[in-house]
Amino acid sequence: MLNIPNIVTPEEEDAFFQLISDNVKRLRKERKMSQLEVALSIGQKAPGFYANMENYAHGKHFNLSHLFRIAKLFDVSIEEFFR
Repeated sequence: MLNIPNIVTPEEEDAFFQLISDNVKRLRKERKMSQLEVALSIGQKAPGFYANMENYAHGKHFNLSHLFRIAKLFDVSIEEFFR
């Protein structure tokens, strides 16, 4: 029988995704960009889906490709989203 450890709790994971969403939102607002502008700039055709990721609503969150593109758009290091 395998002994697979629980690495993180669901609460820890939620806090991690919320941190990223909060940082993306903060950086977007600092740049005075709308959610629509960012969504279209990173190739999202549905601005509502982007809004859900930015607000960590309905379990939607950014993936690495999204964060890579947003970092390029905002001209920041990708690490900025994890602080």
